[in-house]
Amino acid sequence: MSRWRQAIFILILVSFVSGTAFTAGVAADRNGLFPGSTRVEPAGLAGQFSIFWQAWSLVQGRFVDRSVVDPRNMTYGAIEGMLASLGDNGHTRFLTPEEAAAQSSDIAGHFEGIGAELGQKDSYPMIVAPMDGSPAQKAGIQAGDIIVAVDGQQVAGMSLDKVVGMVRGAEGSKVTLTVIHPGDMNLTEITIVRAKIEVHPVTWAMIPGTKVADIRLSQFSANANQDLLEAIKGLRAAGAQAMIVDVRSNTGGLLDQCISVTSQFLQGGDVLVEQDAKGSKKSHPATPGGKATDLPMVVLVNRGTASAAEIFAGAIQDNKRAQVVGETTFGTGTVLSSFTLSDGSAMLLGTSEWLTPSGRQIWKQGIKPDVEVKLPAGAVAATPSTESGMTADQFRSSTDAQVMKALEILGMQP
Repeated sequence: MSRWRQAIFILILVSFVSGTAFTAGVAADRNGLFPGSTRVEPAGLAGQFSIFWQAWSLVQGRFVDRSVVDPRNMTYGAIEGMLASLGDNGHTRFLTPEEAAAQSSDIAGHFEGIGAELGQKDSYPMIVAPMDGSPAQKAGIQAGDIIVAVDGQQVAGMSLDKVVGMVRGAEGSKVTLTVIHPGDMNLTEITIVRAKIEVHPVTWAMIPGTKVADIRLSQFSANANQDLLEAIKGLRAAGAQAMIVDVRSNTGGLLDQCISVTSQFLQGGDVLVEQDAKGSKKSHPATPGGKATDLPMVVLVNRGTASAAEIFAGAIQDNKRAQVVGETTFGTGTVLSSFTLSDGSAMLLGTSEWLTPSGRQIWKQGIKPDVEVKLPAGAVAATPSTESGMTADQFRSSTDAQVMKALEILGMQP
């Protein structure tokens, strides 16, 4: 199959999903319309708009099934088609008023759904990663699963928004996904009970038998930096002498949180460089006063690491703060800005591109780790929630080769 489309949006499969916090990278500033953008017919485009109105009138007057001729649906469909023509599939997109209203709760970290992050591979939706402790993870959904059907209905060729609409639902209701697990050509049906999901962006634990703290950053949501500060305080009190910062399957979040979190590990330098549609560049420096700039660290990434998490990994790499271990990341490198339209609907539009501090492109390239380590099929990723209940002997039998390599680099194997 071809390389993943740069289509990432968190399927917290909530009442709605957003790539989570549209963790395809929603900029912190949610603007209204640009000045002048309410103009119905821009100068010089009258001819093009007349073609549109000709088509509209023909549909309104002559389409045989009158029950489906709905001006609202036709307008939304036209906007979706316009955005689809830009080629930023699954990333730049249109939101109905209902979907736009759900965006704020998504970013705040409160959801009802299955708890999985969705991307797109060829014509199929794909699970980038289930969230830690989510109904999806508990039911057996895996990172890299291809979704073939939802409740028996084939989804090949459907838009991500359409699939989200089929999977979303209220707490306590059920949905059955037909998936193909990575490395397996068989179809597997998995029934998931939707739940209310409380997202904790930062968790940590001391790795058994070591003085190394494992910090898991699952997303860069609204309270990520505050949670990290509390984690740093806790791990220092526990006697940590080094850190593993795990952003595997972290699909991003808010840009301001990404900058704040990354700054906790840097003594200076830039976090990223933002380049707009005109090629103008703006540097985003690290905020002074980082609380974890002195401890040795290793960063873990995988193919589900995307957007703001890629900014984090690239900044750590370019500032030579730590080695990055794992697999080349997803490659989502554009900033989505949200523009609210007059009826409450919205457009998420890729308005700029982010680069690493040295100017490396993330979009469609991803971040290549300093040390490449792949997890074999069937390996179970170690997380703070699992490590906290282990003895040192139990941890030594871990199948997480990426964590083990990080400990080797730090010189602190159990």
